[in-house]
Parts: sequence; C-alpha cells; structure tokens
Amino acid sequence: MIENQSDNVDHKENDVSSQENIPEDTSSSEDQINENDDLSSQKAEEINTEELKNTISNNDARLEQLEKEHETLKNQYVRISADFDNFRKRQSRDQDDLKIQLVSKSLTAILPIVDNFERARQQLKPESEEAQALHRSYQGLYKQLVEVLKQQGVAPMRVVGQQFDPNLHEAVLREPSEEFKEDFIVEELQRGYHLEGKVLRHALVKVSMGPGKQNSQEEEEKDTVEGDINSEENTSEDV
Repeated sequence: MIENQSDNVDHKENDVSSQENIPEDTSSSEDQINENDDLSSQKAEEINTEELKNTISNNDARLEQLEKEHETLKNQYVRISADFDNFRKRQSRDQDDLKIQLVSKSLTAILPIVDNFERARQQLKPESEEAQALHRSYQGLYKQLVEVLKQQGVAPMRVVGQQFDPNLHEAVLREPSEEFKEDFIVEELQRGYHLEGKVLRHALVKVSMGPGKQNSQEEEEKDTVEGDINSEENTSEDV
C-alpha cells in the first residue's frame, strides 16, 4: 500500500511537471507564429507599395500620353476650323466676284444705249410743241434707265479737271491747254462708270499737255522760217 501511494505521488509529480512544461512550448510557438505573421505582413506591404508605385508610374505615363494626344487633336481641330473658315470666306468672295462679273457683263452691254440717249439729248433741240412732247417722253425713258443703273450700283465718273489715272481713264487725245496743267483731263469723250467701287468702263478722255506747249511749237516753227529766210538772203548775196 505504501509503495502504491508513493507511486501515485510520483505520477502526480510527473503530471505536474509535464503540465508546467506545456505552456512554455506553446508561448514560444506563438511568438514564432507572430514573427512569421509580421514578416509576411511586411512582405505584403512591400509588395503592395511596389505595385502602387508601378501603378502610379503607369498612370503618369498614360496621362502624359493622353495629354499629348489631346494637344494633337486640339491642334488638328484648330487647323481644320481655320481651313474651313478660309474656305467659306473664299467661297463667299468667289460668289460675289462671279455675281459682279455677270452683272458687269450685262450692264456693259446696256451702256452704249445710255451713250446714245446722252448724245441724242445734246444734239436734239425740239422747237415745235409735238417735238417737245416727244423729247419729254424720251427724257422720261432716259431717267428710268439711269435709275435702274443706279439701283444696280452703277455710278458715273466725273473726270473733267481731274488728274489722269490710267486705272480709271483711257487717253485718246493730248493737246496744249492754258486752263489745265499737264496730265489733267480737259474733256470727256465717253463717260466712264463705277460698279460697287470697281471700274465698270474706263472713261475716254482728252488730256492736257500743259500751257506753253503751243507757244513753244509756234516759236520753233517761226525760228525755222526765219532760218530759211536768212539762208536764202545769204545765198542771194553770194550770187
């Protein structure tokens, strides 16, 4: 009995000692697990940080590329818009020029009729009552024709006393003049016309050569005659 009790006591002591040893092993394993968790968490953080850096770098590169593409598209849009605006203006200008050309062609064909009306008005001098009535009727038609031309933008040139301009006038004759300086218009032979500020028909004019030209020519002719007379006198004396 005593031996059995002692054996039981020994078993109890062994159990107590074994129980005392168990917590020590458990705590060490928990520490190791915590260390492993910390390492894994650090590695995970490092991986996440690296991935985040790569993502940011890729996003920056993509953003820069998109900005370049946006700038390129913007420049293309501005260029296309400017080209279209220039095309629209050019088309409008060409249409206006074509319209003016067509109107000019039609009006130029009418201008000789206006010239005939003006010449008839200057030459005809009605005396009888019937002729005066006919003349008034003719004048009414002439005024209507002039009014139609005015509505189309046609305006006559006023050239007498103006300096000769080859862009507006066509010189037919040149003659000396005591009234006008050289290269000034003395007389209008055929009226010129403007259409919307452009020349529809050049004016046919007579241009002054300036004062003194005629006198100088007469003096030259006089000197020539006197020279001939003197030569004849010298010849008779020698004979």
